[in-house]
Amino acid sequence: MKTFARLLMAAVLLLCCHGLRADDLRAKYILKYKDIAIEQMAASGVPASITLAQGCLESANGTSTLAVQANNHFGIKCRNWNGPVIRHDDDLKDECFRSYDSAEQSFSDHSDFLRYNDRYSALFDLDVSDYKGWAYGLKKAGYATDPMYAEKLIKIIEDYQLYQYDFPAEAPSGKLQLPPPPSALERAKQVEAPLKFRDRSVGSVVIDYTFYEKYGLVYIVSNGTESYASLARQFNLFKRELLRFNDEKKDRVIPAGSYVYLQAKRAHSTKDLAKHVVEEGETMRDMSQRFGVKLRNLYKFNNIKPGREPEPGTVINLRKVKK
Repeated sequence: MKTFARLLMAAVLLLCCHGLRADDLRAKYILKYKDIAIEQMAASGVPASITLAQGCLESANGTSTLAVQANNHFGIKCRNWNGPVIRHDDDLKDECFRSYDSAEQSFSDHSDFLRYNDRYSALFDLDVSDYKGWAYGLKKAGYATDPMYAEKLIKIIEDYQLYQYDFPAEAPSGKLQLPPPPSALERAKQVEAPLKFRDRSVGSVVIDYTFYEKYGLVYIVSNGTESYASLARQFNLFKRELLRFNDEKKDRVIPAGSYVYLQAKRAHSTKDLAKHVVEEGETMRDMSQRFGVKLRNLYKFNNIKPGREPEPGTVINLRKVKK
């Protein structure tokens, strides 16, 4: 009986020590990476609390194989990754994961992965203090397969008061100036017709279009019956001019719902919308029209041969990458 009691006591002590060790590792991890998480919040808008909680969970407080051997703190898999890789068993055996030169690179890639991926764009409309909304939003968008993923993130945030890093004391009024959410940058506004486009009569027929502006560019949305030639006549433009504005080589009937720019597109995107993760079926021209960036520049920014199309999941630079 005494032997059993001693064994039971030893087991309890071992479990307690293990729990204390895990807590100690987590506290040290948070202390080590909190400044990087705050920097990433200022750059991308991802709450520092979410970044730290995901880092703790995904990297086992920095002790996982991926974190130790590849500086991969967030379990991001390869999928059209051009950098170094590491093989590791996950949902499937011998899966491909991204490998980084430093933890800082991993944190930065994690921020980009969320900010420039349409699946997660709605999260950036949440307030930075809404860590619960972010946690449930990440789970809903499919970041992890664990059904309790959101609850685990929330528990880590609340147990270690990680929400305090969403309002760092050193920032003015305790709140950082965050970049606008992607949805705000992409949002179009209805505008008055520019002077040169106000006479839209064709013979005795008056074509009534709504004009929009986005990224400082004026455009209309096609109704499915127009060609570039007919629109050029309506808006007092040369056909070749309108084709150039929209990166088209030949006149054609324009599909309904297409953007038609009435002026030259920009050389590059705004700095707060510097990248985009390619969606299924999305072409280079689709992205050129969506973000108002000249198609030839998109090819140059990404070292892609004109005419080639990127695979879904590829990160496309919308601006020239600084070296």
